Amino acid sequence: MSGANADSIFIRAASKSNGITSVVLGVLGLVVSALWLSFLPEWLFLAGIFITSAALVCLLIGYFKIREPEYSLEIAKDYITYRHRLGSWRIHWDNLQRADCPRVRHGLEHVPLQTIGFKIKNYTDFLNTISPRLATHLLMEQRPLLMQGEDENCASGSCYQQSMFDDKHYVMDDGTTIKGIKAMLAHRMVELRKRLGFDIFISSSELDRDADEFAALIMKCQATRNAAPESN
Repeated sequence: MSGANADSIFIRAASKSNGITSVVLGVLGLVVSALWLSFLPEWLFLAGIFITSAALVCLLIGYFKIREPEYSLEIAKDYITYRHRLGSWRIHWDNLQRADCPRVRHGLEHVPLQTIGFKIKNYTDFLNTISPRLATHLLMEQRPLLMQGEDENCASGSCYQQSMFDDKHYVMDDGTTIKGIKAMLAHRMVELRKRLGFDIFISSSELDRDADEFAALIMKCQATRNAAPESN
């Protein structure tokens, strides 16, 4: 569910829901399994082990849900901020060209991916806001998106190997040369724009609504902001 104040709209990731419930179920499961293994007959031992395993899985799922930030996205007057346990990135409205659901061709149809893509005007401001840990995470998480672009000459998939981890230096729009993880992410963004038309992506599991609805919200906020100076 999203919340809002006078300045911002906050988006809570659907994947974060029921974190506390999972932890409570896990704790209850461990209590039940302890009693089960202590008092029930030996021939029910395997069932007790199964309950213990299920309880531990619930605890792990709940832990990973709870450790994520309270809100995955903040849509403010001047920027959009994405938050992750490994860091954050920020796109200022003046730097956002468009946001939409990327689509790929399967046969005769264009099928939407379960993600939101952001196309930005220049990379300098964006790369200055992202943390190296989050950049590393995005390189791994968004790697499968490279395989979604059309390339009839790459049936084996081997031609994607170079674009998976391009570690060359990258020259930003302001002339600054960067290297390392952020340079790899910049090259990845260039490659993803060629294939899917967008630079950076957010999974639909990070949203509290349908991806198309979120894209419409971004477009509405962008249009409202662009029209604001004209109404003054």
